[in-house]
Amino acid sequence: MKLGIVGLPNVGKSTLFNSLTKAGAESANYPFCTIDPNVGIVPVPDERLQLLGDMYHSKKVTPATIEFVDIAGLVKGASKGEGLGNQFLSNIREVDAIVHVVRCFEDENVVHVDGSVDPLRDIETIDLELIFSDLEILERRISKVVRGARNDKKLAKEEDLLKRIKAHLEDGKSAKTFELTDEEEQELFATYNLLTAKPTIFAANVAEDDLADDGASNPHVAAVREFAAGDGDGVFVVCAEIEQELAELSEEEKAEYLKDLGAESSGLDKLITASYDLLGLMSFLTSGEDETRAWTIKKGTKAPQAAGKIHTDFERGFIKAEVVNYKDLLEQGSLAAAREKGLVGMEGKDYVVRDGDVILFRFNV
Repeated sequence: MKLGIVGLPNVGKSTLFNSLTKAGAESANYPFCTIDPNVGIVPVPDERLQLLGDMYHSKKVTPATIEFVDIAGLVKGASKGEGLGNQFLSNIREVDAIVHVVRCFEDENVVHVDGSVDPLRDIETIDLELIFSDLEILERRISKVVRGARNDKKLAKEEDLLKRIKAHLEDGKSAKTFELTDEEEQELFATYNLLTAKPTIFAANVAEDDLADDGASNPHVAAVREFAAGDGDGVFVVCAEIEQELAELSEEEKAEYLKDLGAESSGLDKLITASYDLLGLMSFLTSGEDETRAWTIKKGTKAPQAAGKIHTDFERGFIKAEVVNYKDLLEQGSLAAAREKGLVGMEGKDYVVRDGDVILFRFNV
């Protein structure tokens, strides 16, 4: 999963990116991997892994990972190449979802690029640039399709679709709210890779005092939540300044600090929960002496396709999946004991994998 972190200057975007990637690397004892200066891979915190790893005395424990991309800064006119706009837009096309950091705190020492704190105005600034970029893509596609549409019914249908999407965007609406009429339209729509079609999670960056009630008393946060509800987007409350401090602490110190703040979880945990929910993701587990590992899949994935996440041969030669819930496995202490209690199932090709399943795939190639 690749998440692109975006935001206007001085909203806490880079502070959040730097603290999340550092915190993730330390908290799970997983090497922080810097691919480019603005890309970091962090592990998904999952307490189930270490418990299973200890039970199996695994040589290695490997968590699922998320790739964060600190997208280049954006200014008005980015869709026309202003500032680092072209770089911003090309990077964002490669991500699965957008994490849009919006400033929801007042601080006279931190100057806002537009002179005042107004998260809805900030959201509109970036959304408009994304819409303008999408419109440019659609117009280029329309100019190609229209030439052949007179003699080709398929192209004529695509021309109609493109013009309907274009009109929708010109009304200031995002592509994710456009209603598609059939499977053919869905397939075409996916090929356009529109920026405003990407799922979005809003990170409401608040002051420390707002963490205890999760931003409930902050009118800026309330405005962001109301806005996001209209597009079905996610929202989580975070204090980038606190996340920076948490990144320097041990797990024990971090837990104590969060308790003192009245916060239930860190920003990284909130972001992962929000992104998994928004993208419909979950994890299944594999465990043994060599390795205990988490694998991220879409909810509703069937056993053969889940096996394919490990290796294509597993999916191609799939026979059965030996499945046990991780809680049952831990309670029984071994797979053999779980089998004796009838807690292990032999599942076929139609089995839909559930979150927390520990699976041993049987295959023949």
